[in-house]
Amino acid sequence: MARLGTFVPRLLTLTLVWLLATAALTYAAAQRLAAGPTTPPTTAAATTAATPQTVVVPDVRHQAYVFAEGTLGDAGFAWKVVGPVQGYAANTVVSESPAPGTALIDTGAPTITLRLAHDPATQQLGEPEQTSPVAGTAVRLAALALAAAPPRAVAPKTSRHMSTHTHPAARRPSTHTRRSSAHVAARVAARRAAAATVPAHRWPQHRPPAFVVPGARREPLDEMPLTNRAQMLLRWIERRPKPTDANVRYWLYQHAWVVAGADMGWWRGADALRTLIEVDRRVWSLWGIGSRSEQVARTALAVVEAKSR
Repeated sequence: MARLGTFVPRLLTLTLVWLLATAALTYAAAQRLAAGPTTPPTTAAATTAATPQTVVVPDVRHQAYVFAEGTLGDAGFAWKVVGPVQGYAANTVVSESPAPGTALIDTGAPTITLRLAHDPATQQLGEPEQTSPVAGTAVRLAALALAAAPPRAVAPKTSRHMSTHTHPAARRPSTHTRRSSAHVAARVAARRAAAATVPAHRWPQHRPPAFVVPGARREPLDEMPLTNRAQMLLRWIERRPKPTDANVRYWLYQHAWVVAGADMGWWRGADALRTLIEVDRRVWSLWGIGSRSEQVARTALAVVEAKSR
């Protein structure tokens, strides 16, 4: 009987512990069923692709090739010249593909195809440039890309009992999207900084042309005069003792701008060309190149002086 009296309380204690454990497990299972799965389903509703960045093709038709290069480069595009007329600075853009105003996916530097025409009234001076200095990337029409993308489903609202966990890949934009966004932001910031640094009213607004070339582009009054550009280039060269690829491209671009503008009769083009010849001499002494560019500037000066009489 003594043993029985000891066994009964123990049995009751074990039974009570077992009942409490069963109740706890049953409650936990019920809560888990109410909350639903914690792993999100791999459906369009759970993951939404980041919207790609787009860029719009600028209109560079009827512009001199050297100015079209600047417009496309500032907008973040690459380019190439096709057709029988080569990429001389003063040649005129007659068509571009994709067409102006087309929205493209920003693949980095979408390549615009240009066709040029030669005006017999202008000189084809220097070396032709058939492609942009920046390697072009693929052209993807924004309308087609967005139409081919699956429809964006609205994710269901989550209650306080539902898990709000999502996979990190669904929250982070792709590496290319981040690069494209930074690329666009950098271009916008550079344009705003340039506009704030050099206001349009700083430059003379009365610039009578030295002569008139029919069909040529009129001098843009929001750009610095050719004389200022040539002087700026001369000061710039003095601070660039090494002929890096970037330095040479910048010098050649500014050189082509001055020559093309003077060839179209822009204000004080002859004075700008004389300064440009000094620039080319300094380039020769510092970099060991520039003799051909100096000859181009001298030839243009002779033409401009003859037309200005």
